[in-house]
Amino acid sequence: MTTSEIKFLAGPQNRWKEFKFAVSVLMEFIKGFRTLHFVGPCVTVFGSARFDENHPSYKSTQQLSAEIARLGFTIMTGGGPGIMEAANRGAKDVGGRSVGCNIVLPHEQMHNPYLDKWVSIKYFFVRKTLLIKYSYAFVVMPGGFGTLDEYFEALTLIQTKMLSEFPIIIFDKAYHKDLLEHIERMKERGTISPEDLNLCLFTDSIEEAVQHIQLNSIKKFGLKPAATRKRSWWLFEQKY
Repeated sequence: MTTSEIKFLAGPQNRWKEFKFAVSVLMEFIKGFRTLHFVGPCVTVFGSARFDENHPSYKSTQQLSAEIARLGFTIMTGGGPGIMEAANRGAKDVGGRSVGCNIVLPHEQMHNPYLDKWVSIKYFFVRKTLLIKYSYAFVVMPGGFGTLDEYFEALTLIQTKMLSEFPIIIFDKAYHKDLLEHIERMKERGTISPEDLNLCLFTDSIEEAVQHIQLNSIKKFGLKPAATRKRSWWLFEQKY
């Protein structure tokens, strides 16, 4: 979180400062749109930045992302280390496309080396919007607060019909056991509808995850290869 964002969230500021902050946010969105405009249909992978390449979740993420990339999707992540790196690496392993939407932090999070294209964003809420905007499916791997924040952002937008019903895959049932139990408890208490349980697939199977994306993303939305799209660089968007 930047200093300007901290000050903005601290409460009312004078109108000039709030206007400058609003313009800064707009410019961040435009930067993201210009960089990512031609990335093609994506699947976004969320997960912890803290796992190294020897961690089981890193390896399963790399394998799953490779299979998703084989379907023709661009793999999108937060662009950093850990699960994000594993997902981007999996795409590159099979010649797929790989993009990242990094966050600018006080102790800068460097982008991982498996990205064809990336953009660094100053504001978390802008970054989350970009991670969601270009994707036709979401994969949630083991992670912390940030991963859950990104997951529930996408889930809430889908539940409230603000976003098309793209598939959400929660991978590693043992790790997410308490999450599933809590979601089922919400259904029992009436705070969500029974049909809301169908918005997520909890699985340990790469094959099941891939089939779920094929059925509920490619087939459902009639996705076609991105190369068939005519390109116009009127905002100086970056060519892929």
